[in-house]
Amino acid sequence: MKSEEEIVKEMQEIAAQMVIDDLEEDPSLEHEMFECDCCGQEKSLAGSIEYSGYRLCNDCVLIAETGFALNKIKDIQELIDAMEDKRLEQLCDFLKQEENRKNN
Repeated sequence: MKSEEEIVKEMQEIAAQMVIDDLEEDPSLEHEMFECDCCGQEKSLAGSIEYSGYRLCNDCVLIAETGFALNKIKDIQELIDAMEDKRLEQLCDFLKQEENRKNN
């Protein structure tokens, strides 16, 4: 049986390879951005995956797949719910930046 460290390392390699594969297939993906439904950040489409109607960036895919592999989460909704504070933080940062832009 693999250790948690081995599983995490394997998932990191898989997630990194997903980005490479996507960029080899379509180099323009590097500059195509979307708002991750999990972390709320603007991220590249390269290496992203859609789970149950949620589009996750590569960083969140890594978290999700590691969570599944370690039996820490049973479905993507658990991760989405757990990341709600992070999304709200991103939204507040965005609103502050917009306010600063208007004031300058």
